[in-house]
Amino acid sequence: MNSTTLFKLCRTGYVALVMLLGTWFIRQGLTGEYSMLFSLLWLIPLLLPIKGILTGKPYTYAWASFILCLYMLHGLTLVYVTETDTLFAVIECLLIASLLIGFPFYARIRGRELGLGLKKKKS
Repeated sequence: MNSTTLFKLCRTGYVALVMLLGTWFIRQGLTGEYSMLFSLLWLIPLLLPIKGILTGKPYTYAWASFILCLYMLHGLTLVYVTETDTLFAVIECLLIASLLIGFPFYARIRGRELGLGLKKKKS
């Protein structure tokens, strides 16, 4: 798989995740299950790397995986706890799992294309 295809897949998955979680958290805020302020604050970490992800910067893809871990914990907790939102939680977990695999691969492949990486020590 080349970096262009992986970039398109990761970017599409990330936008889908932002839309999925955005609608879910805003719906939770509107129904009164969470406060609207909490719902909007919960989305801020997901929006921090959006510029680098949409432009395809490998470094952003590398560190954005750490942010996705927070949302993976949210999804896994929902799978275990909730009875009404189980389908949402499973979709969230599958989407994040695919991004947790795709982001580091894109960062590695694109970084090599750009000549980024650690310099080897000369002996």
